[in-house]
Amino acid sequence: MGGVITGFAIIAAVIATGYLLGRTGSLGANGREVLTRLAFSVATPALLFTTLAEADLTLVFSPSLLVTAVGTFATCGIFVAVGALRRWGVGRTTIGALCSSYVNAGNLGIPIAVYVLGDASLVAPVLLFQQLILTPVALTVLDLGTAGTERRTPWQRLTTPFRNPVVIGSLTGVAVAASGWTPPGALFEPAVLIGNMAVPAVLLAFGISLRGSALPGRGAERGPVLLSVALKSVVQPAIAWAVAAWLFRLDATDQLNVVVVAALPAAQNLFTYAARYDVAVQLARESILLSTLAAVPALTLIAALLG
Repeated sequence: MGGVITGFAIIAAVIATGYLLGRTGSLGANGREVLTRLAFSVATPALLFTTLAEADLTLVFSPSLLVTAVGTFATCGIFVAVGALRRWGVGRTTIGALCSSYVNAGNLGIPIAVYVLGDASLVAPVLLFQQLILTPVALTVLDLGTAGTERRTPWQRLTTPFRNPVVIGSLTGVAVAASGWTPPGALFEPAVLIGNMAVPAVLLAFGISLRGSALPGRGAERGPVLLSVALKSVVQPAIAWAVAAWLFRLDATDQLNVVVVAALPAAQNLFTYAARYDVAVQLARESILLSTLAAVPALTLIAALLG
């Protein structure tokens, strides 16, 4: 399980650096907001473009992706149902549903796939699914749920997904991959360089947000936080295993692969989305932190049972 420890140690170090920056005030009073806007509007779209432009789109039709889709939608559906019953609101419920099902397939999934599963490409299906389907749908809901939606024309509402920088970066990358065109280095390398800022910016902003925060799972968001962490750490991997074993009849190796990916914690970029739309920021921060802590024993147990 060296890959698990290595991946978590890297993330913890960058978050701790962000926390120190917040404590010292080195980036000023608006440091977190600037990093969040940089990540959301510039760096993350560039990262998604460069990643998807070189992706193998045939992975979209793999059994692993179908398992991921079923597990993700089922887990999201549970949180949405509870959120509707408890009247948590559209924005809060959307962020909570993402924290319950949107896995950290990038900066944690890749090293864990390499060191635990032996193949980095195993996270490609979930990366494609999250960026091509889950993210556009969730961001459209958040866009339409923000203040001022009532003043938008029908055309503006219809084109909402295609004006979001994260979605634009993803769709542009897919278009390049589908066309078979190889962008010249003079165009592609700057995008790579900008995209490399995305993960550090998100982690640093997350670390800054921890300054002055209360212990997670004890505040006003206790119910949604604990529900999202339970769904992310226990329910989603269990659903993935059941679907892989009983519905698609995958072999033992493929079952291990999809369950390990499903057990990855909530992605840090969900905090960026919450901060960008100024909705459920505490819920996102605490859910990500607790699910990341819970992922270590969860992944260790899964490897022991299915490995």
